[in-house]
Amino acid sequence: MRKIVHRHLGKVVAGAAVAVAGTAVMVGITLPGTAGADDNAGGRTASGQAAAQAGQGADGAVAPGVVEQAPAAEGEKGKGRDPLTDDEIARVEKIAVNPQMMNAGEDVEGERGPERLTVDLADPKAGELDDPNAPRRATVTFYDYRDDTLVTRTVDLDSGKVVATGSQHGVQPPLSSAEYAEAASLLIADPLGADLKADYKDATDKELTDPNQLLLTGAVYRAVPGGQPAVLDKCGEHRCVRLFPKVKNGPWIDARAFVIDLSARKVAKLAG
Repeated sequence: MRKIVHRHLGKVVAGAAVAVAGTAVMVGITLPGTAGADDNAGGRTASGQAAAQAGQGADGAVAPGVVEQAPAAEGEKGKGRDPLTDDEIARVEKIAVNPQMMNAGEDVEGERGPERLTVDLADPKAGELDDPNAPRRATVTFYDYRDDTLVTRTVDLDSGKVVATGSQHGVQPPLSSAEYAEAASLLIADPLGADLKADYKDATDKELTDPNQLLLTGAVYRAVPGGQPAVLDKCGEHRCVRLFPKVKNGPWIDARAFVIDLSARKVAKLAG
């Protein structure tokens, strides 16, 4: 790991002013994925696609609409297929999580309530494609670390009702920034993170103690038979990640050999 940082220091630091927006592109070029890593480049679109799939039950039927709680204040509203406004997003998040879900669910840090992943404008139904007054709906996806479940809820923005609910196991959409941060925290705290901290010290002359010292991207990791230690066999059922950390205004640090199982809160090193 340390050789890679040293090899890149002279080249990458000179280009440290590259905008953060280019991080994902650089990962695609300098840190190509390997077997077992899901591509995260789809971003919001991939999340929306997973959410659309998760909105159906095992038999393909959409769950009936239910009123989960009193609608939040409406605030600024969009029209037609306009992107969701900030007010709509905030309102949908409050409506989508009922008290039972909040009390029983668990986020990536082990706190009460599921981990929110995405909020997207839902696709119109077949008969609404040409209707300028078609209802606006939003789809919210959550990951519940209590039982490794992807939960999807669709909210009608006009009525304030949850009109569809779905849950799936073994579905792993792209990770949230909070999940990247928690994965980095686990790696930093683990003995296997010693090389990461040493590389950071080489690049900055400072100690690495907090994930906020890094720019973080990564990819979902799924178990590959014979390709990893047994501790990672549940990756795919569990929420696992490989990190691509970058020193702020500095070089990449190659941490691809490590997989963080966020569900089990364990760190492992890939074989070979």
